[in-house]
Parts: sequence; C-alpha cells; structure tokens
Amino acid sequence: MNALPKSPIEKIIAPVSRFVHLEYTSGIVLLISVVFAIIWANSAWGESYHHLWETHFMVGLGEHLLDKPLHIWINDGLMALFFFVIGLELKREFMEGELSTFSKAMLPMTAALGGMIVPAAIYYILNRNTGASHGWGIPMATDIAFALALLSMAGKHIPGSIKVFLSALAVADDLGAVLVIAFFYTGQVNFMALGIAGIFLLVLVIGNAMGIRSSAFYLILGIAVWIGFLLSGVHATLAGVLVAFTIPARTKIDEEVYSNSLRKLTDDFDREIPSNSTLTTPDQHRTIQQVKHLSLAAETPLQKIEHALHPYVAFLVMPLFALANSGIIIGADFFSAVLNPVSIGVTAGLVVGKFSGILLFCFVMVKLGIARLPEGGRWKHMIGVALLAGIGFTMSLFISGLAFSDPQYVEQAKYGILIASVLAGLLGTVVLKGTASDPTKSKK
Repeated sequence: MNALPKSPIEKIIAPVSRFVHLEYTSGIVLLISVVFAIIWANSAWGESYHHLWETHFMVGLGEHLLDKPLHIWINDGLMALFFFVIGLELKREFMEGELSTFSKAMLPMTAALGGMIVPAAIYYILNRNTGASHGWGIPMATDIAFALALLSMAGKHIPGSIKVFLSALAVADDLGAVLVIAFFYTGQVNFMALGIAGIFLLVLVIGNAMGIRSSAFYLILGIAVWIGFLLSGVHATLAGVLVAFTIPARTKIDEEVYSNSLRKLTDDFDREIPSNSTLTTPDQHRTIQQVKHLSLAAETPLQKIEHALHPYVAFLVMPLFALANSGIIIGADFFSAVLNPVSIGVTAGLVVGKFSGILLFCFVMVKLGIARLPEGGRWKHMIGVALLAGIGFTMSLFISGLAFSDPQYVEQAKYGILIASVLAGLLGTVVLKGTASDPTKSKK
C-alpha cells in the first residue's frame, strides 16, 4: 500500500508529530515544566510567578458566576479533564485490558495495594500526633507519565510485559488515589448540589443505555455534573472519573460486519467512473460519506474520546498543572528546610515505602503461587519498576493541596515530592539499565 502524499506543511511538521507520539515525550514536557517553574519562582521575577496564579477569572451568566483564582481553575477545572481521561483508561482496562480478568489483575492490583498501604503507614508514623498527619495520602500515588517515560528511556531490552505491568499498576494506583480523595479529602458536603449532579449523572447513564453515542451529549451534561460537584464540596475532579464511566465502550457493529461492508463500499467506489479532475464524482462522494459513517459505528466513543483528549491532557493540562504547583523556593537554607517530618515522611514514603510495599506484596503473591511474574520479566525488572513507582509527582502534588490548608505544610510536601521523584527516577533507571547485561533468569 502506497503512503499518502504529504503536503509541504505536513513535511515541515512531521518531525514534531513524531516527537509528540514518542512514549516518553509527555514525561519530557512535564519535566521541562517543573524545571521552568522552579527557575521562575527563584528568579528576579519570582513575585510575578505567585501573583499570576492568584489572578481571578469569572465564568457564568448574570448573578450565577464562578469567581476563582487561576490556580483553582487549573487544579479543580483542568485537572477534572485529567481525571476524566484516567476514568476512561480505568474503564478500558477493566473491560478489555490488563485489569479485565482476575488472573491478569491480581499481580498489578496487589502491587498497587502494597504501594499504597506501606507509604501511607510510613508517612503516618513519622507525622502522627502532629497537624500534618492528614497528609498520609500524599506518598500513595504514582505518576504514570514520568514513570513510563523513564522506563522507555531505560532501554529496548526491557520486555514489553514489564511496561504493561507498570501501566496496569499505575492505573490501579490511580483508582486507589481517586477513592482516597473521595472518602478522605472531601470537605463539608452540599447535598442539594450533589443531588443535582447525581441527576445529570443518571441522565448520562440512561443515555448510554439508550444507545446515545454523541460526544457533545456527554460533554455538555458532563460539565453540568462537574459544576454540581464543584458547588457541593465533593472534589470536582471526581466528577471526571464518574462521567468517564458513563461513556459507551462498545462498538455499534462487529469487526466482521465492518470488514464486509467496507469491502463492498470499496468495490462500489472502484466501479464509479472517475471524474478525471481534482473533485470526486457525486457517487464517489456519497460512498466516502458512507465509509465515514461505517467507521464511526465500528469505533467506541470511549476510545475515540480518549484518543482525542490524550494530547491535550499530556501536553497542556499536566504541564500547566506542574507549572502552577512546582514553584518551590530554593534558598540558602534549603537542606535544613527539608529536614522536617512532612518532607521526610513524603520522601521516605515514596522512595522506601513504594519500593518495599510493591516488591513485598509481589513476592508474597508469586511465592504462594497465586500470581506469576510478567512474561520474560525477572526480579531485577520488578525492583526497577518498584523504584520508578516512587515518582509520585502529579497526583502527589494534587493530594498535597487537598490534605493541607497550611501553606507551610504544602511547601514542605512539595520539597518531599520533588526530592523523592528525582531519587526514585534515578535509582529505577539505573537498575533497569543494568538488566541489559544481567543473565539471571526469572523464577516463576
């Protein structure tokens, strides 16, 4: 099959397109945002960094206005889109992915559980009986973008099953983080607003059951659900996950019907007399429209929306969130500033807790014969993955903003998150690179 001819502009942007679609690109963009935020906050223009995120924006009609500072619009608004995509990933994984069967889900789900319980316990022990004890949820999360980016850059010798395991672990970890936010980091609830949001959510569920597949339908009512959550006191980002679970995830026609129908339409197109111009004939145009309609019926709205939103979340939402939340001040007393229970608890939880929790729970499951290592994987791979899971970044920063109202605690948590993410990333990458020359075979 000949490749489609490229226009001049397509040839120009092709390298950019290839870069965007690399597995580790989003992690690189996220890292650049973090570095830029830290440099900006510590530069001569540091005041402008903090003032920017406090700029207020109003949205609404008449007396019904939402007036919030920019960092709230990012953390509660744009991050709802981030959680919406997480919800789509969760639903896809539960339906047909690595969490779709008990045997597939057992090892990553157990690993995620260990990677949440142990870090939370370590943090709580170090901060019990203090005003910061409520931050135990901060070291429970894994940043999938950073972790997968470093895994991809660690070398092509790493089995694909290890990447699948880390992805499934991170997705299960995201589910745990969502539940923690819902049950432990929600303030006083306005049940009337929550009830209205629930009604809109029910309409979405009914729409799915009735076969409505329009993206606009789910978008408009999804925004209504988000507003209801925002006004209810329950964190608005949870609306993203719930709305995602209402998106249809089944095709309208099966593969065989699609293939046969497409073959017939192709034959119809070939039989048409060509117009010998740059335009197609009316019949050819009609056939092309039928192919489009057929293709829409053959794809799921869930995968269509996830594919469409992923670039915006990866290259706009997450970098903007990192830019708005990573600007910590690094002064001359930086090293003494990080010697506090919050920073130490977060760092120990992410680096030591994630590593030991994931590895211990996996070891027990494998030794009991309940689960097996990923195909082609060795324990050294698992050690590297367990270390990479200590990169908590995006979700950990997000939870720190929910856990603490005291700005000092938030700043201390940021210190711990950044230090832990750097340590976990370096250690995990070094271990995984070392597997290239390690002849040891896994014992399953």
